[in-house]
Amino acid sequence: MKQYSVKAGNVTFSGKAPFVLIAGPCVIEDRASTLRMAGDLVKLTRRLGIPYVFKASYDKANRTSIGSFRGPGLEEGLDILAEVKERFSVPVLSDVHDMNEMPLAEKVLDIIQIPAFLCRQTSLVVRAAQSGRVVNVKKGQFLAPWDVKAIVKKVEAAGCKKLLLTERGVSFGYNNLVTDFTSMEIMASTGYPVVYDVTHSVQQPGGLGHATGGRSEFIPLLSRCGVAAGVAAIFMETHTDPKKALSDGPNMLPISRLEPLLKTMVRIDRLVKGLA
Repeated sequence: MKQYSVKAGNVTFSGKAPFVLIAGPCVIEDRASTLRMAGDLVKLTRRLGIPYVFKASYDKANRTSIGSFRGPGLEEGLDILAEVKERFSVPVLSDVHDMNEMPLAEKVLDIIQIPAFLCRQTSLVVRAAQSGRVVNVKKGQFLAPWDVKAIVKKVEAAGCKKLLLTERGVSFGYNNLVTDFTSMEIMASTGYPVVYDVTHSVQQPGGLGHATGGRSEFIPLLSRCGVAAGVAAIFMETHTDPKKALSDGPNMLPISRLEPLLKTMVRIDRLVKGLA
């Protein structure tokens, strides 16, 4: 089976290369805090030698409550992401929920992410594949890992081979998600790099009634398990102060707690992949 390497800006995704960290706040809250967190994450990953992609959503369309904060919207959000990209020379990723967003999004984003609930929206997936950008499809929490083959065929039919596949846990009863680590191996058999989303895997969807809950105490454990499984990238939402975050605070890790965890992950990754 051919194994593809996928490049986004100056970063290479491959199951045989050092893991990439895709990290940032769940949603763009404002320009100043976004730039500050991006700067902290860039400084940290460069010091540790970890390839890095900044992520933040300009619009969180999938919210539990009608009153939940969604972000600054398409134009302002993309403008902030463009500044992150220019100032820190890192690739940027954001969710795209609607085909009408694509003409503006593809001008800024290095990686267009298809949210888990939309992974079977054929028109959206195909349009993303036609953008010329890297496409990261999150496997829906309702899908088996072998079901991603149908998604792969849609992307390839559009002439795209710059594809990432993300595991983010599977529904396990009500308000709970679990991770099947055999999923990583099954999805990797498609030939495309696999990303493990550790923070959405600890979500408790709708678990607070008015909002989504989460068990952030398990993020370090799942992060270590993910790199031990040999994934190409770890996706992690993080924030200066998750308790004050405007979206998904219960399943984010404070930036201040990242460094020792990342150091451990680097050691595991090198051992598993046989890297010097």
